[in-house]
Amino acid sequence: MRTRIKYLLPALILLASCSGLMLTPASDDAASRLPAGVQIASGSIDSSTGCRLDYRLYARSGQDPDDLVVLAHGFLRSQARMQTLAASLAADGTLVATLDFCNSSPWDGRHAQNGLDMVALARHLDARRVVYAGFSAGGLAAVIAGRADPNSIGVVTLDLVETQGLGVRAAKGLDKPLLALAGEPTNCNALDNGRVVVSATDWARVLRISGAGHCDFEAPTDRLCELICADPNAGPDATQEAHIATSGAADGIRRQEIDTETSARERIIASTGLAVASLFDGDPLAWPHPSPRP
Repeated sequence: MRTRIKYLLPALILLASCSGLMLTPASDDAASRLPAGVQIASGSIDSSTGCRLDYRLYARSGQDPDDLVVLAHGFLRSQARMQTLAASLAADGTLVATLDFCNSSPWDGRHAQNGLDMVALARHLDARRVVYAGFSAGGLAAVIAGRADPNSIGVVTLDLVETQGLGVRAAKGLDKPLLALAGEPTNCNALDNGRVVVSATDWARVLRISGAGHCDFEAPTDRLCELICADPNAGPDATQEAHIATSGAADGIRRQEIDTETSARERIIASTGLAVASLFDGDPLAWPHPSPRP
C-alpha cells in the first residue's frame, strides 16, 4: 500500500498540473486571429446536474446547420484550449461547438456526465448529424457521447486517455466509426492507455502521429504543459512518418509518409479535419487519406 501511495501522489500532482489546476486559461484575444470568414457565438445551457455549461459555436456562412462537431477539452482544461482546432474545422466548412465541462473536479472527472453534457449541447443546437470529438479525457467523454446519442455518426479522439474502464465499456457498445489520433506513449497520456478503448471495437481506426506529445493535441497549449509532459521526440527522424493501425480489419498496419517540415500540431489539425470530413461524407475507411467531395 505504501508503495502505491508513493507513486500515486506524484501522479496526481502531475495530472493536476498538466490538466490545468496550475494553469492560466488561454486568452480570448486569440479570437482576433480566427481564419477569414469564421465567427464565434457564445451561449450557455444547464447541465442535468444544475451547473452551467458555457459553449462557443464556430461557424462561417454557408455551413449546413444540421451537421455539427461537438469538441471537448481535456481534464480540467477549458474550451479555449481547443480554439485553434475548432476554428480550423469551421474554416473547412464544419459547424463546431466547444464547451466548458462544469461537472469535473480534481477528485472526480465525472466523464460519463461530461459525455451526456455533450449530447445535451448537440440537442440544444438541433443537430441532426453529430460527430463527437475530444482531447485526452475529453476523448473519453466523446466516446461515451457517441454511444449515447442516436444522432451520432462517429467519434474522433485526440490522444484519448482511459480511466476506470469507462471507455472500454462505451466502445463495446459503439455501433459507429471511432477514428482515433494518438501520440507517443508518455506520462500525460498514461502511456497510451487509450489503446484499450480502440481495441474494444471493430469500428476503430487509429492514426499514430510519430513524435507527437500530449500537448500537441491542444492549441493553444502553454509552457507548463510542455514542461510537465514528457517530450517523445528522440531525434530528427521522429517526425518522418505516422503509423496507421486498423482495429478489426484485414489490412492490418499500413504506413503513411508525412512531410518532415510539418509540425506535429499541424499534422494533428489536418488529420482531424480529414477524419471529420470522412465521417460526414459517409466514408470513414478513406481516412486518413482525403475523400473526394462532389
